[in-house]
Amino acid sequence: MSRFWNEKTRDIKPYVPGEQPPPNSRLIKINTNENPYPPSPKVIGAIMRETGLSESGGREETGNGSRLRLYPDTNASAVVEAVCERFGLEPGQVFAGNGSDELLAFAFMAFWDDSRPVMVPEISYSFYPVYADLFGIPLIKIPMKNGLEIDCDAFESGKGGIVIANPNAPTSIGLPLTRIKGMLDAHPDDVVLVDEAYVDFGGESAIGLVQEYPNLLVVRTLSKSCSLAGMRIGFAAGSAGLIEGLNRIKNSFNSYTLDRLAIAAGAAAIRDREYYDNINNRVMETRERTAASLREIGFEMPDSSANFLFVTHPRYSASEIFSYLRSKGILVRYFNTPGIDNYLRISIGTDEEMETLVAALRDYVA
Repeated sequence: MSRFWNEKTRDIKPYVPGEQPPPNSRLIKINTNENPYPPSPKVIGAIMRETGLSESGGREETGNGSRLRLYPDTNASAVVEAVCERFGLEPGQVFAGNGSDELLAFAFMAFWDDSRPVMVPEISYSFYPVYADLFGIPLIKIPMKNGLEIDCDAFESGKGGIVIANPNAPTSIGLPLTRIKGMLDAHPDDVVLVDEAYVDFGGESAIGLVQEYPNLLVVRTLSKSCSLAGMRIGFAAGSAGLIEGLNRIKNSFNSYTLDRLAIAAGAAAIRDREYYDNINNRVMETRERTAASLREIGFEMPDSSANFLFVTHPRYSASEIFSYLRSKGILVRYFNTPGIDNYLRISIGTDEEMETLVAALRDYVA
């Protein structure tokens, strides 16, 4: 502990990300919900053009990377325009930023404070309580229903803003839009933030409700469904008032949250819907095959609407299975947290990676 830390730094419990092995590691990495397939070729082409390289790898006639000496567009207008085209929104209803984690942080700063509490599910993305603690916001954890389900009735009757992930992480369970609308109707004077990091793998998006509900903010990331975790690109959709609030925080913190390469990549990814629909359908097909195989050997899990499975086995300890898989060169995610400490979160990799996982678990339970 450093003697130079202030009280907040000393007392805070930071978010702990999943293990990131070195690039040359031979581990099967299915622990951080990355997409197993590469980004769209159109994304790679857009990045190369932004650096002044042709798609064949040579220099463009007018390109020598000189664009990179200039600051990027502070509003990431190319990303905003692509989002507007896809979802039928106006530019004033969209905010682009450095991954959904940054957008979430800006939202916590913009919409809640020590006099405005926020409600979150007791089991959900563990960054939510970190932000609440960091910014001094009273946090109300709503207990789960039937073990892993979000208790929508309790959210509707509770007092305060709402932050939920839909589909939820790490449980993988999605909510229908009727339940999202119920929360919005019950809290017309509070911001309801829906974190849709995994919605492209079988969930129902609430973006279509933005025109109807001025208190709705939908946050999305390109890390999972667009294979761009390494670029850190996210966007939010909401009423003009909510987006202006995010911009006020951003421009008081860092005016240039997306660099030139990320802006080019993000716009190209959002527009290449055909490519990403194809690879994400492959992920969902692999997910269902893997779930069926794991159930055959006694694992239990909720039906997933995300690019991961949340599994438990009635006869074996999740922590011991985690260690066993690690010894076999397979990384999954284990949360030593009450209520889910006998579950593993398993990201969906390629068919070959998931077959290796299933074979290892067959050996273990045998």
